[in-house]
Amino acid sequence: MPDANAYNVLFLCTGNHARSIMAEALLNAMGKGRFRAFSAGSLPKGLVHTLALELIDRDRLPKKGLRSKSWDEFAQPDAPRMDFVITVCDNAAGEMCPVWPGQPMKGHWGIPDPALVRGTDEEKRKAFSAAYTQLSNRISLFINLPLARLDALALKKQLDEIGKTA
Repeated sequence: MPDANAYNVLFLCTGNHARSIMAEALLNAMGKGRFRAFSAGSLPKGLVHTLALELIDRDRLPKKGLRSKSWDEFAQPDAPRMDFVITVCDNAAGEMCPVWPGQPMKGHWGIPDPALVRGTDEEKRKAFSAAYTQLSNRISLFINLPLARLDALALKKQLDEIGKTA
């Protein structure tokens, strides 16, 4: 369970049913209590994509609390204060985001939407697996940053660099 000193991270994507949900599950597991991850979308689909859940189940990541929800929940006065807000799709990066209490550090880690892939079930699973692996790699880099030792400018640069990695 994350402690009160954990960094709060909000992952954003338009539909909040695939990439941002996978990122939330991955960071909550990989962050080992140092991070508390959340996800939301500007136009949430209202459900979590079954192929995202399949990967989360495969790795036995906790699913408690995973749901497709609006980013408006996190712009409320009683919402958890975010330390980081990271967009994982190009649409959310270009949208007018709410004002987040506390002025969190923002980053963009654009990843192609696996839910848009048309084709066989195998092709769809491949696309989800690729997005999941890319998120896992980026989250691994993120959790290993010396956050307490980086000033805001250096931290922003690191977030942007992580967003460019495969």
